[in-house]
Amino acid sequence: MRVPFTRVAPRTAVDSARSSLAALTVSVGTVGLAAAATRPGLLALVDQHAAAVRDSLDGDRQPLTAASLAGYAEGLREAALEHGWTPPHGPIDWSEPEWPLARLLAVCALARSLDGA
Repeated sequence: MRVPFTRVAPRTAVDSARSSLAALTVSVGTVGLAAAATRPGLLALVDQHAAAVRDSLDGDRQPLTAASLAGYAEGLREAALEHGWTPPHGPIDWSEPEWPLARLLAVCALARSLDGA
């Protein structure tokens, strides 16, 4: 059975942002944040990147949102790809993550804090 288009709720920007952050969390965040919990050096790196992301998004003056974090992550990925970065395929070595991965992991940590987790 088909539902008429007028009866289907449109996907909002917030839904899209949350979906994007959820995908990032699945691909990078869950494993990366678990690794950071056992590696103080990685945790410190993530904290430094999170502070930089917060500063970039003017997080001291306005609350961070899912939309701002998702937009930041998307822009970061696009810029990294344009500069020759290749996203990892398979397990990630968190002992020395590439800059884009550390930054994306920081976005995941900030997104997690939005949900109070």
